[in-house]
Amino acid sequence: MNAERWNARYPVGTRVMVYPGVRPEDPLAVAYQERAAADRLLGDKDTGPCRRLDTVTRSAAWTLGHGAPVVLVEGQTGGISLEHVDPIVRELSP
Repeated sequence: MNAERWNARYPVGTRVMVYPGVRPEDPLAVAYQERAAADRLLGDKDTGPCRRLDTVTRSAAWTLGHGAPVVLVEGQTGGISLEHVDPIVRELSP
């Protein structure tokens, strides 16, 4: 999704799930999770590449010079690629 489409759909303050390192389905994340499950990791398991953050956006999205759309979120510094951001959509009850 590009920045313009994101901004049209999701205002600042939208609740999102952010994957600052890699997304859970990335092969690196899968391998890391398998090693963690087998207790074959050295160091702190909570600082691996699979970290996720339930947060809110704190800016409108914009496009970097090389074309990647990014957005700022609470709890992180710098822009996060929209490829690593999933909006958390609340379902409305009837």
